[in-house]
Amino acid sequence: PASQTRDKDALTEEGVAKVIAELRTKFDWILCDSPAGIERGATLAMRHADAAIIVTNPEVSSVRDSDRIIGLLDAKTAKAERGEAVDKHLLITRYHPARAARGEMLSIEDVLEILSVPLIGIIPESEEVLRASNIGSPVTLSNALSAPARAYFDAARRLKGEDVRMHVPSESRGIFNKLFVRKAA
Repeated sequence: PASQTRDKDALTEEGVAKVIAELRTKFDWILCDSPAGIERGATLAMRHADAAIIVTNPEVSSVRDSDRIIGLLDAKTAKAERGEAVDKHLLITRYHPARAARGEMLSIEDVLEILSVPLIGIIPESEEVLRASNIGSPVTLSNALSAPARAYFDAARRLKGEDVRMHVPSESRGIFNKLFVRKAA
């Protein structure tokens, strides 16, 4: 990701193209993280993409932004201008099954129907992600056995072409919650 303190106008399309061309000679994979939303940083990051991972939350505003990004990938990339398609994958983050069941967020099926992009992974809502962020470490390093870390690892394996079963997070209930069913907050 680019610096959040520098002037984003310092990046040019030609400069980004030059850096990516140089990196392509040295690496098999180049991942360009882009800011959320539709702005110059996002369009520069996607301009020379061969593939894209569209990351969205199961909330209407996030899915709407993701739909616009998909449209830009199909129209404003170098591949699109050559009549080729950018390979697209969908990663749904912050999914909470109980909230989806109550209609407080979109279901996985709703997101897939709206975006029509192959699903590469579902990352469950978890305090582990917040904890990892607060210590400045990816959840895959700070707690590699946590549900979100395992979901990220599985998504990466799918991106590499491995056949990994998709796990849809479900509401987990411990023995105490099974015995004394509480209304969800």
